[in-house]
Amino acid sequence: MTELEQPYVLDYDYNSTNDSYNFNITSFDLDSNTLSCAAQPLGPSAVIFLCVLHIAIFLLAVPGNLLVGLVIGFSQQSLTPSDVFLFHLTLADGLLALTLPFWAAATLHGWIFGDLLCKILKLVMEASFYTSILFLVCISVDRYLVIVRPAKSRKGRRRACRWWACTFIWALGGALSLPALFNDAFTPPDGGPTRCNERFDFGSATHWRLATRGLRHILGFLLPLVIMVACYSITVARLLQTSGFQKHRAMRVIIAVVFAFLLCWTPFHMTVMADTLMRARLVRFDCAERNRVDLALQVTHSLALVHSFVNPVLYAFVGEKFRGNMGALVRKSRGPERGSSSRFSRSTSQTSEGNGLL
Repeated sequence: MTELEQPYVLDYDYNSTNDSYNFNITSFDLDSNTLSCAAQPLGPSAVIFLCVLHIAIFLLAVPGNLLVGLVIGFSQQSLTPSDVFLFHLTLADGLLALTLPFWAAATLHGWIFGDLLCKILKLVMEASFYTSILFLVCISVDRYLVIVRPAKSRKGRRRACRWWACTFIWALGGALSLPALFNDAFTPPDGGPTRCNERFDFGSATHWRLATRGLRHILGFLLPLVIMVACYSITVARLLQTSGFQKHRAMRVIIAVVFAFLLCWTPFHMTVMADTLMRARLVRFDCAERNRVDLALQVTHSLALVHSFVNPVLYAFVGEKFRGNMGALVRKSRGPERGSSSRFSRSTSQTSEGNGLL
């Protein structure tokens, strides 16, 4: 903005001597840090891409998690704690995937499902987000106990396998997701399609946003990441001291688990942190930067959703025990075959407790 384009303020002083007003015209500079930036709509190609991506994740995540749940649920063996945690992990990821068609439709036409469904679906998404990460942590701890402390793991694993432990995780995930009730269906002041987003009271918006997002960053990413990295680092160090194909294969799966978690969730959390700093006016920004962060939030959130169908691949489809159980389930659905059941029971009984998911 040039000097001639600067806004002006009309100022005046009253002169009591001659009963007159002295008018002065002064200019002021706009502070871009205090400007309200109008949201820029996505282009047609970006809208189509996000919509197709959500549908693709839905089509991959729902059958994948359903298959893992069926294989674990119909298993003829006694379930290990990792099996139980994986079963509940598939439930969490499956619930998250079931909400994706609604968000795909909202990308095309705006939010058309009303305020109540906006709150419910956001609550389901947040609860699934927290519980899936908590079950990932439980699996990492269980893998640590099995490989690093095998002598002490059997009795402790039997206690940890109780279903009330999973019930507690679901209750904790539900409690942590309650801030999702701040979401409303509303039409932006500048017009445009209806949105389903968080809305706080104007006077306390910054404090509520910092509190809820801080909770998500700490309990939903940083703390679980520290626990997973610590458990898997010790586990990998122990595996490097042993020999055998199965042990080294387990190490590759563990590295893939941590890498997938970082790849899917780190960009989203970094972008949300940048968005929080801008909304709290803790950093200076212009409208172009504000719009770039808004776009990055949508892209990185979609990337984080990919993790919902990566989990079945990493924890199940690469595991010999899972493939054996899946083969047995397929053969059972086709009818009994002579000798197949006994061969399967002998092969799986040798590895049911020791190998777990890996």
